Amino acid sequence: MELRHEFTVPVPVDDAWRALLDIERIAPCLPGATVEGYDGKTVTGSVKVKLGPITVTYKGTAVFEEQDEAAHRMVLAANGRETRGQGTARATVTGALEERDGGTAVSVLTDLTVTGRPAQFGRGVLAEVGDRLVGQFADCLSRRLAGTAPPAGTATPTATGPEPTPVVRPEPKPVTVP
Repeated sequence: MELRHEFTVPVPVDDAWRALLDIERIAPCLPGATVEGYDGKTVTGSVKVKLGPITVTYKGTAVFEEQDEAAHRMVLAANGRETRGQGTARATVTGALEERDGGTAVSVLTDLTVTGRPAQFGRGVLAEVGDRLVGQFADCLSRRLAGTAPPAGTATPTATGPEPTPVVRPEPKPVTVP
């Protein structure tokens, strides 16, 4: 399944590029994600997502396959396995940045494959979850880059209502899709 998203952040393209490669800085912006390690190329961690009546936690890795600074294009290949169950998730995420009116337009193309329980929900539910995750990530990233991010522990909106957004999330919160 292919998902497309675009959002804008309020900084020049070179600043946005550096920020998006700063995994430790931006990881708290991705709902449900926990980074356990990052060596400059490979991220290890987990992500917890609520799909309808089920919550799924995937543990795995994401590897930067491409980082083209001149073109402001990156490709990330992610693989995860359910921590409780036999399901898997694979995604190739291609991000492209373009200067736009003093800010940066970020285009994200995700080629996603899931197996196991989440696959039963189909494209519509998975696309809605993807939209919510990217929307929340974009809002948080924009606030951080603009210097208006609320202090850790203050409420920020999510798909299920207010949720604290600490710098470190020992127990990530899932995104809920009605």
